[in-house]
Amino acid sequence: MMRLESDLAQVLLAACRGELGGVSLSWSPGSAMVIVMASNGYPGSYEKGTIIKNLEEAELIGPMVKIFHAGTALDSEGNFIAYGGRVLGVTAKGKDLAEARDKAYKASEVIDWPEGFFRRDIGWRALSHIYTKTS
Repeated sequence: MMRLESDLAQVLLAACRGELGGVSLSWSPGSAMVIVMASNGYPGSYEKGTIIKNLEEAELIGPMVKIFHAGTALDSEGNFIAYGGRVLGVTAKGKDLAEARDKAYKASEVIDWPEGFFRRDIGWRALSHIYTKTS
C-alpha cells in the first residue's frame, strides 16, 4: 500500500466488476516493509483490552511511516486498545529495503505496548541475499 500510486478506489471498483484485466497498477520506486505487532500469546490465547500508546509518535519517526490498524478498538476514554491477535502493521517506505526496515523497526520500538510483541528478524533473508550478491 505504501508504494501504490494508482487510485485504490478505481482498482477495487474494477475488481468488483470483474474487470481487473484492464487495470494497470503504478508503483513508486523504493521498498516498503511491514512489521506486524501481535498480542503476547498469539496465535494462542491472548489478553484483550490492553492499552497501546505512542502510535502518533511512532509515525513521526520519519516520512513514509504509517501504522495500519487490524486488531484495535477505542476504549471509553479514547485510548487505542488491542482487541485481536495481529494488532498493528507498522509500515515504512525507504529508498531501499534496508532503509525501509530500519524505519519500520525504529517506529515499532517507539510504540508502548508491554502486552505486545514483534519479530526482530523480518527482512533479514532478503537483505542477506542482497548483500551476498553485491559483495
